[in-house]
Amino acid sequence: MNAADAPTVDLRAILQEAQVQDVLDQLDRELVGLAPVKKRIREIAAFLVVSRARKQLGLEGATPSLHMSFTGNPGTGKTTVALRMAQILHRLGYVRKGHVVSVTRDDLVGQYIGHTAPKTKDVLKRAMGGVLFIDEAYYLYRPENERDYGQEAIEILLQVMENNRDDLVVILAGYKDRMNTFFRSNPGMSSRIAHHIDFPDYTPEELLAIAQKMAGQMNYRFDAASLAALREYIDHRIRQPHFANARSIRNALDRARLRQANRIFDAALGAGTAISPAELTLIDAADIRASRVFGAGATDSKAT
Repeated sequence: MNAADAPTVDLRAILQEAQVQDVLDQLDRELVGLAPVKKRIREIAAFLVVSRARKQLGLEGATPSLHMSFTGNPGTGKTTVALRMAQILHRLGYVRKGHVVSVTRDDLVGQYIGHTAPKTKDVLKRAMGGVLFIDEAYYLYRPENERDYGQEAIEILLQVMENNRDDLVVILAGYKDRMNTFFRSNPGMSSRIAHHIDFPDYTPEELLAIAQKMAGQMNYRFDAASLAALREYIDHRIRQPHFANARSIRNALDRARLRQANRIFDAALGAGTAISPAELTLIDAADIRASRVFGAGATDSKAT
């Protein structure tokens, strides 16, 4: 058979049929910034499309390992990306259902002998056909406690990750330094992770855009003065302990909405006037600057 007679496959047709580009576009709309993460997800999607094409032509061997590690600080979009990754895997036929089961150590590890195995197996049963997302996965391994049962959960996970990789994708998530230590202490787990994706912190400009996006989704808005106050808030807040990127911005917005509601409530009752949509949607500078971040509590890790 010459090259002209060889069977071919249309990658564009695979993309269109699976609607993978729709998922990638949705990820772009959902998440501000994160260009390196989005680039890696697109690369993995391309790999999966080509692998599917190879399979159609009889060229593909064993199912590729697709287990992943997502590292980064809280609030950087790891859970959202896991949800979109599950959709891509499902649409391309790498998992049957495409759902995500999110767990932590407490969902997997028991407190007494004989408790861990059934807990871990129950979680794995629920996750089969989709993605198992284990947040702060390093807490599974506690070598300082010889009576800890986390190692039993790890051993069960390892076996399933190897034997059921055509029906389950495991994503381990957590702080980068702690995940690196976890992998060094558990080489069997490290060897099963095919894709490592690091989630960078958001820049102040990206956090401002995230705040505007969140506010718009809830039918709130900022004016020039409140945007300036929000910029200052972000500059202060990112230097404080326990800052959680987009998660902290959402908390700050929730507090600002509460202050706005109280301000409007008090003003309306005092004046006895009706409230306009413009007043109900505007978060003004005072609603933001009332945060403890701007006052004596600026070093308070719980400032909002």
